Amino acid sequence: MKKQQIADLFSLVREKRPLVHHITNYVTVNDCANITLCAGGAPVMADAADEVAEMAAIASVLVLNIGTLNPVQIESMELAGSMANERKIPVILDPVGVGATQYRTKTARRLLDTLDITVLKGNAGEIGVLAGAEAKVRGVDSHGLSGDPVAIAQEYAEAAGLTVAISGVTDIVTDGKHTLLVKNGHPMMGSISGTGCMAASVTGVFSAESKDRVLASAAAFAAFGIAGERAAAAARGPGSFRTMLFDELAALTPDDLARAARIKAV
Repeated sequence: MKKQQIADLFSLVREKRPLVHHITNYVTVNDCANITLCAGGAPVMADAADEVAEMAAIASVLVLNIGTLNPVQIESMELAGSMANERKIPVILDPVGVGATQYRTKTARRLLDTLDITVLKGNAGEIGVLAGAEAKVRGVDSHGLSGDPVAIAQEYAEAAGLTVAISGVTDIVTDGKHTLLVKNGHPMMGSISGTGCMAASVTGVFSAESKDRVLASAAAFAAFGIAGERAAAAARGPGSFRTMLFDELAALTPDDLARAARIKAV
């Protein structure tokens, strides 16, 4: 992978300012909107069943997040997802907390079965549960995955026909045939709520402007991780880190991304 490719993609994102339709959770909705702006996209947070199909019809990408799940939201996700599939725009699914309750797990599987999901973005535990591996999830946090996460992600991505993006100390992005590892990020990203949700939003921004879903997801993880590294270098604690995370992503340039991205093909 040439780093110029991710720089060019980031330049295109900033130029096009894609409309990112979110149906997401109420804990991190504002952070997801702001990180979308900082990455170069235009967020819209519409979840009413009466308008989601119409909104998806004009969006560049749809991001679904099941963090605060309820039946009304599920209906809206299916309506918006069907329109997104009809228009052939990418659909990003963040299966937050899958494995913690049967309701979440059944809902994620239902969305995967009924919609054409482009990128499934989650932590190791969430992806492991959906892949049928031995994994532990407590609340919305991963607590372990038995086996090789790269191999599990590759096998699941190929079988399901989508791109799997696992966030972690080393991020894993694969469609089963092509795999990239991303080593950008900082431990402080785990000190505030919502960084996983924000990563899904940034993934949506980049995916809106590239048919190469593996490249787009890896570029998004790298950009977000670099912002985290730079924010941590100047932050005094979680509060200032959160603010600076937005500032650093907004200030990130395509050349910065190309120079600082630590992406490896395997």
